[in-house]
Amino acid sequence: MKEFVTLKNGLKMPRLGMGMWYIGEESSKARGEYEAIRMGIDSGVKLIDTAEMYGMGRSESFVGRAIKNYDRNSLFLVSKVLPSNAGRNHIRSALEHSLRRLQTDYLDMYLYHWIGDTPFPEVVESMERFVEEGIIRSWGVSNFDTGDMIELVEHSGGKNCVVNQVLYHLGSRGIEYDLLPYMKKQDIYPMSYCPLAQGGSLSRGILQDETVLKIARNHNLSPSQVLLAFVLANEDMIAIPRSSSARHTLENAAVRNITLSEEELELLNQAFPAPDHKVPLDVC
Repeated sequence: MKEFVTLKNGLKMPRLGMGMWYIGEESSKARGEYEAIRMGIDSGVKLIDTAEMYGMGRSESFVGRAIKNYDRNSLFLVSKVLPSNAGRNHIRSALEHSLRRLQTDYLDMYLYHWIGDTPFPEVVESMERFVEEGIIRSWGVSNFDTGDMIELVEHSGGKNCVVNQVLYHLGSRGIEYDLLPYMKKQDIYPMSYCPLAQGGSLSRGILQDETVLKIARNHNLSPSQVLLAFVLANEDMIAIPRSSSARHTLENAAVRNITLSEEELELLNQAFPAPDHKVPLDVC
């Protein structure tokens, strides 16, 4: 598996990371979640994705505590700003709060979490300023469909968007129809959340599907590992599966050494074909 993508600004970004949605929100789960993050980092998974929305900041604080004994420069930290905080009067404060909670003085990437009322040029202006100041190294968006991406790129500075984080897994492939082709033309990378079919309207039954199970048996894998291997078979795709246990985190990390054959990928395509028409963007 190709370990990194190179963003248009030259920054190398790991293709496999750890998603922090719901992580750090319950004290009873803290010990196992700390272990999961640390085992992930120790096994070479250095991309960590969180957001100010997750637990209203508790996830960022949890990550900050979990990573404080690691070399910050070896990690790739991503966080996201809420639409309600994305205007020029609030976004700097939101970013500073995220940095404090994460116990760092910069983010590798800052994402506009979903579309709100703030005009795109205002969001882009702030993101570009933060890059110039060195408090973020790159910026992107999340939950943007094709029309949204086209509008964003048309604005001054919009072409500097490097990532669009969207729900994508074997059973939810709508972005393949027109969003992914457009993003590829613009050198904007897709970042898959819920790659293990943990969410979305099309996730039911995938882990029990006979094709998935057969491929899992052939490789001595879990069905979840097959789903992650499918997503990462696209060398432009970044994936951030969520895991609250060290065992599952290590399972995810092991997928970096797994390559599905063309025949296996075709079987999965036949079992869960991509749509041949435009469909609404899937979200959790």
